[in-house]
Amino acid sequence: MSTLRIAEIFGPTIQGEGAVIGAPTVFVRAGGCDYRCSWCDSLHAVDQEYRHDWAPMTTVEIWENIETLSGGTPLTVSLSGGNPAIQDFGPLIKLGQAKGYAFALETQGSIARDWFSELAPLILSPKPPSSGETVNWDKFEACVRAAGAAEIAMKIVIFDEADYNWAKDVAAKYPTLPLYLQPGNHTPPPPDAEDATIDMDGIMTRYEWLIDKTLGDRWFTPKILPQLHVLVWGNKRGV
Repeated sequence: MSTLRIAEIFGPTIQGEGAVIGAPTVFVRAGGCDYRCSWCDSLHAVDQEYRHDWAPMTTVEIWENIETLSGGTPLTVSLSGGNPAIQDFGPLIKLGQAKGYAFALETQGSIARDWFSELAPLILSPKPPSSGETVNWDKFEACVRAAGAAEIAMKIVIFDEADYNWAKDVAAKYPTLPLYLQPGNHTPPPPDAEDATIDMDGIMTRYEWLIDKTLGDRWFTPKILPQLHVLVWGNKRGV
């Protein structure tokens, strides 16, 4: 049986951002990513320096962890990373759905998978200019098509005016997709840190600016949300 590279499994906690914010969730964080964003907050699941910490796990082993953490009570399982689309989570989704669990996934939209159609929801998070990455819109569109009739939403992290203007252009490309805007966190934790300081004043100043900016422009389409887990736990891992 093939294995998946898993950086961590934790929960139940709440989903801290995006379309299912506040929902009780078990997180399965995959190891590996095809991006390296300048402000990545999950380097322990991205940087190859930490690949030896990623556990090779079978679908059944992952599922046993989820059931143990959730006490066998169906809830939402969030597949994150890194970029979880690099690996084949289709069998895990089928196994969990048969027992009443729902699966959400967040990805930058660089790799399409046929099992995207089984997600509830698929969160596409194209990376803005501040990330240092460039979106391949053909690949992004392939992810939208792969989701079919499944629920899809977009989430864009905003650090500055350039990101904001870029997000408006992206929203114009995909006017039917619900959009969530989120102020960026400039103080990601070291990958091996149990805890880390956080520039909460900076985040909240950015959040207030983002609210004022969107409302001042009379751009009423997006929902503007903070990262709840950062407000509660700062940059601590595993919550």
